[in-house]
Amino acid sequence: FAHKGGIHVSAVLKHPETYEHMDPELVGNHRRVLVSELAGQSNILWKAREYGIDLDKNTPDARRILEMLKRLEDEGFQFEGAEASFELLMERALGNHRSYFDLDGYRVIVEEDNRDEEPVAEATVRLRVKSIPEHTAASGNGPVNALDHALRKALEDFYPNLKEMSLLDYKVRILDESKGTGAKTRVLITSGDGDETWGTVGVADNIIEASWQALVDSIEYKLRRDERKGRR
Repeated sequence: FAHKGGIHVSAVLKHPETYEHMDPELVGNHRRVLVSELAGQSNILWKAREYGIDLDKNTPDARRILEMLKRLEDEGFQFEGAEASFELLMERALGNHRSYFDLDGYRVIVEEDNRDEEPVAEATVRLRVKSIPEHTAASGNGPVNALDHALRKALEDFYPNLKEMSLLDYKVRILDESKGTGAKTRVLITSGDGDETWGTVGVADNIIEASWQALVDSIEYKLRRDERKGRR
């Protein structure tokens, strides 16, 4: 009961029985609309309704978001498994999103002193949270793990509910194998907090930057969702 193509979704919005042999809710399922390079304006309107975003089909906003989606897909982004990133993209495009922190910079070091021991990764993060500067450092079993720890360390005093959240899955996809180690990478992160799981995505020539994009979206989605529920 998943629908992807723009014309397909437009028809389902008007007459779902033309594409579905039965009502999905009769078998405990539900209708899903995906976002991809095949999406049309109907996909955008459907997702806005699903996310609780006010989007009028008679304004240019839906078309603008669709154009942003297609441009990002051309750059290597993929939102089918990262709908939290797409929801944030829509909020930002409509001017409804507020940032929970501002990045001043980050640094990641991987050091190996002794070949008999595992390399050590350390990350430092400089942020401004509610106009307060934060400079934290943390170690991890890899550069992304260290960056995740440092970011949380900087934020958890301001947003204690982040302690409920954990990174459940981390996947890397090379987008152009012909470029070898210089290839652009796509990082997909799955996170959860016991109530919900969500996916976020980042794309960059640098795997650390791609990971940072996905980590930030994951945290901002959690904070945004909790804020809607009245949690701070």
